[in-house]
Amino acid sequence: MKKIGFLSFGHWSDTPHSATRSASDVLLQSIDLAVAAEELGADGAYFRVHHFAQQLASPFPLLAAVGARTRRIEIGTGVIDMRYENPFYMAEDAGSADLIAGGRLQLGISRGSPEQVIEGWRHFGYAPAPGESDADMGRRHAEVFMEILKGEGFAQPNPRPMFPNPPGPLRIEPHSAGLRNRIWWGSASDATAAWAAKMGMNLQSSTLKADESGEPFHVQQARQIRAYRAAWAEAGHQRAPRVSVSRSIFALTNDRDRAYFGRGDSSDQIGVIDNMRAVFGRSYAAEPDALIDQLRADEAIAEADTLLLTVPNQLGVEYNTHVIESILTHVAPALDWR
Repeated sequence: MKKIGFLSFGHWSDTPHSATRSASDVLLQSIDLAVAAEELGADGAYFRVHHFAQQLASPFPLLAAVGARTRRIEIGTGVIDMRYENPFYMAEDAGSADLIAGGRLQLGISRGSPEQVIEGWRHFGYAPAPGESDADMGRRHAEVFMEILKGEGFAQPNPRPMFPNPPGPLRIEPHSAGLRNRIWWGSASDATAAWAAKMGMNLQSSTLKADESGEPFHVQQARQIRAYRAAWAEAGHQRAPRVSVSRSIFALTNDRDRAYFGRGDSSDQIGVIDNMRAVFGRSYAAEPDALIDQLRADEAIAEADTLLLTVPNQLGVEYNTHVIESILTHVAPALDWR
């Protein structure tokens, strides 16, 4: 059985047609949608992180709140921009949220994506080292974060501490055992997917990637996943890796679905993002039987073990619950995903 979850970008706007008029609306509705998704039997609730935007940003308060309101569903991000992160403080936040959730965090991280502002990470106090790009800095922060999550002591204790210390160097607390194996890298290229495998991270592949061959998006993404798994095997890790892909998928089951998404066929798009030629994957919207046939032809979905459904969060909890339920009920069983 493969896993199906949702991915919310957490948009809000103070406009008449938005069900999320404020940051408060988005945060509270995100918790409610995770609870509803768990009740439907979905496997994951994932949230995007964007700074300087009217979208979800600092993820750990939300993850902790979802963890306290749910019992089974995986809780994750897709993705945290590591250019903005202090790996030490992040390890404390992540450990706390994971313990509250009972070990259900699945943290997607990456070197980041195009931003709302110029070099936003500088406002957070970070700058690349000499000879380093901002992407290099993000990967360096990720390497430090992964090392901290091993839970090994590294800080020399004060000889006259306020509280008694265990023997030896001290580690970041609280530590959540097993979290290191639940870190995912959001990769846009075959090379960074191989790097993630070497680092022992799971793979998140989104709805865009570097156009490295001119082939359809799903074909290139499937090849990326196979390259990742080959690099994982070469690295000699003892556990099996996980791979997720994100898709915009809508089963048209009523007039409201057709009004929102029944606009005909979608196709891959080519664009330039961060000076990189990228291919953007198509959206899927059709009657359930036609949708099943379309998804069966998606090579990357077949290669992955986790599918994240990107949801239109501004349409509200009730409608997005319907979107998720329609996929779980009418589509997933035919694809052997349940």
